[in-house]
Amino acid sequence: MATDTRVNRDLVSREKSARYEYKPAAHLPEPTPVPGMSFRWIMTSLMGKEEPTNVSRKMREGWEPVKAADHPELMLTGDKNGNVEIGGLMLCRMPTERLEAMMDYYNRQNQSQMESVDNNFMRQQDPRMPLFSDRKSTSTRGSAFGSGSK
Repeated sequence: MATDTRVNRDLVSREKSARYEYKPAAHLPEPTPVPGMSFRWIMTSLMGKEEPTNVSRKMREGWEPVKAADHPELMLTGDKNGNVEIGGLMLCRMPTERLEAMMDYYNRQNQSQMESVDNNFMRQQDPRMPLFSDRKSTSTRGSAFGSGSK
């Protein structure tokens, strides 16, 4: 007679296998963060046509190209000048302090323009027909009708 060597299923615990969760690859690799530096991809060409004006303007703003030798983790060949470039985009860097100053400047410009538009709009307001009216709602408890007793 053959002996039964099977183990009761209730006594066996199956370890959960880690399920792989798919995440699409990033379109552009992220460089290793450098304290005090900010990175941005700058357009060098569009649909095969070079865009030297855009690159020149960004360089005047303070962006400088990142050399492929400085970031070997990107494993790219780079462009003819040794810069990190992918599909018409060149990786550039700028000191974070300078980038924050530039963003503050543009935020102030934006705020000034919004105030100008608001002032121009409010100048056209007539007291007989206000453009903006404070809408207030009130709520009361109970009802004037139907108190339940007659």
